[in-house]
Amino acid sequence: MTQGAGQGPEVERTATVRDFRVPAYVHETGPYAHSAHPGNAVPPLEDPLEPPEGYTPTQRDLPVINRGDTLQVTVDPAVAQAPQAATGPGPLFVVGDVHGYLEELVAALREKGLVDTAGNWCAGTARLWFLGDFTDRGPDGIGVIDLVMRLSAEAAAAGGYCKALMGNHELLLLGAKRFGDTPVNSGAGTATFQAAWLLNGGQKSDMDRLQDHHLQWMARLDAMEEVDGHLLVHSDTTAYLDYGDSIEAVNDTVRETITRNDADEVWDLFRKFTKRFSFRDEGGSDAVRSLLDTYGGTRIVHGHSPIPYLLGEVGSEDDEESTRPVVEGPHVYADGLAIAMDGGVTMAGKLLVQQLPLSV
Repeated sequence: MTQGAGQGPEVERTATVRDFRVPAYVHETGPYAHSAHPGNAVPPLEDPLEPPEGYTPTQRDLPVINRGDTLQVTVDPAVAQAPQAATGPGPLFVVGDVHGYLEELVAALREKGLVDTAGNWCAGTARLWFLGDFTDRGPDGIGVIDLVMRLSAEAAAAGGYCKALMGNHELLLLGAKRFGDTPVNSGAGTATFQAAWLLNGGQKSDMDRLQDHHLQWMARLDAMEEVDGHLLVHSDTTAYLDYGDSIEAVNDTVRETITRNDADEVWDLFRKFTKRFSFRDEGGSDAVRSLLDTYGGTRIVHGHSPIPYLLGEVGSEDDEESTRPVVEGPHVYADGLAIAMDGGVTMAGKLLVQQLPLSV
């Protein structure tokens, strides 16, 4: 298993204002009511009742709320702490989808005692896993990647570790950079990574600052890992089974697919990683067991699908502030076998950092 680590430059950024719009069709019935991608706006199809097999919507699939001016937090690169003597593995933490919200991430890590007031690793032998989706929608995706790369080096020097999984938005950014407007077969005609990236919250500032070491780091990320009985993945889908019957096989297949640099192959990988809600409805616990039986672990921990979506609590753009869903922590479901970690930071939710195991 390969993890990238590096020292990122100091980033100065200003607060941004983003417009909030929750699609009115979130609760509507219709051709996409049971789609694997609720909330995605898609072009009309010839048959309005049945989308083509394998079609992946490319419209922005999650709302973004106007969070107003945010607190400026400068993360200064610093020398890692000296290695500490360890008597065993440190506590295990997982982080849900970040989507470019650097200040919120630093605040959440600080609250859990993982970084200090300067944003430097201070958790000794603790183990930290990010579940993917570092960029898009939020204002500073590259700043997030730089922070995670730096914390990887600092945690390792202190006797712990900071590692990350591949999310669908890493695949999307890689594809947009590598393939641009190269046509790919989307299953419903021609699509491009560039168009899909822009429609799903791609930020020009991230693309402008994207460097080779960021691309290399993203391309080497693992797709899944099992830690202390927790099967860690990004997406709540059984599509991982298409790529191998062991964790090592899945990770190798995903990396090999990216390395071959075939636009259609990477698009198919991205399409499968965007699937969601496999664990939510009837038969969800069986879907979780199919992954646990194949790859190991007693519980699956994932990001990708915001908890308000899993709970069916996302309203329309006309909802009053007081009626919008409040996420306080992870969501345990599928007969207790699944833990959802995407608190919905892009929709005024909470960026979750959680120590495992949960007591529930």
